[in-house]
Amino acid sequence: MSQFQKIINDSKPAVIDFWAAWCGPCRQISPVLENISKEPESSGIDFYKVDVDDHQDIAQEVGIKAMPTFVVFKDGNKVGELVGANPAGLKQLVQQGNAL
Repeated sequence: MSQFQKIINDSKPAVIDFWAAWCGPCRQISPVLENISKEPESSGIDFYKVDVDDHQDIAQEVGIKAMPTFVVFKDGNKVGELVGANPAGLKQLVQQGNAL
């Protein structure tokens, strides 16, 4: 939880992928997120994954109700969110976060 707090309160935007090992759509979208994170235009944003089963306290704190959920944080604020395995929406969310 303390590491999570440090990440979300940073001035550099962070995309956090809330996922679960048993979630099929999570496994499908994971390589898409990995590819987006390697693109040069994604260099201004950090990427993290949170297994909701291993870190139920964090998932509850953020209000995660479905997986996958992608949330962008900057300076302690939630500035964007996407629920579901939507590659185009994920790319747009990362671009939005990177522009902050």
